[in-house]
Amino acid sequence: MNFKMRMALLAAAAAGVLSMTAIEASAQCGRASWYALTSRTASGERMNPAAMTAAHRTLPLGSKVKVTNQRNGKSLVVRINDRGPFIKGRILDLSKGAASRLGFISAGHAKVCFSRL
Repeated sequence: MNFKMRMALLAAAAAGVLSMTAIEASAQCGRASWYALTSRTASGERMNPAAMTAAHRTLPLGSKVKVTNQRNGKSLVVRINDRGPFIKGRILDLSKGAASRLGFISAGHAKVCFSRL
């Protein structure tokens, strides 16, 4: 979502036209990468590279988001179970299994949009 659209949504919410949940449900777009470690995640569980999980900097752990690869249109639902990514310009770190389903394993990263469910 671009800056002007975000500001318009915030103004509408402030005026009482939209609720904040409508803003939260709106899509965020940017670059996503993937990782396949077996260490503990921020949620305390062991990272499972085959699971449909992701890392996000601020979303509550346990949140579910629908992620769509903008290049090929493939989408899936993942659960946020870790913190990250810690690389500038990235909005999500997906598990290897999720990245495989979205079709960007070989590229290493992809432009995606996601919305919280």
